[in-house]
Amino acid sequence: MLIPIQQKYALIRILFLNSDWLDSMLMSDPAAAGWHFVMGRLNTHMSEAAVKAVDRIEGTAGKKLGVKGKSGILKNMKTRAAYLGDVSHKVVFHYAPKDALWLNQIEVWFSILVRRFLKRNSFTSTEELKARLH
Repeated sequence: MLIPIQQKYALIRILFLNSDWLDSMLMSDPAAAGWHFVMGRLNTHMSEAAVKAVDRIEGTAGKKLGVKGKSGILKNMKTRAAYLGDVSHKVVFHYAPKDALWLNQIEVWFSILVRRFLKRNSFTSTEELKARLH
């Protein structure tokens, strides 16, 4: 689910993450001020591929990436999650709590919103979208 936010930020709820999808999403709008991904605490959401995709955008880690399972940012899931969740980055991953049933309710609400108001529509501005929702 993609939700436009002020200053061309995007909030995305991810169920499963793969590096090809992440790369294509990040390259889809190079002018975006930032990307915020909301996801569960699956291993794939803290993967080496995710860290490397974010590093390509951020250019912050470079030599500090280290070796998976041995050193640096790639050492373990905790170090990878810390890097991916760094709010100073343009690309930020937010991890839902393990018991995130509230997130399912939010997904239901957005699903209803899309079915009733947004499906098969195209909006050229946020004002046009707001008018449709009101």
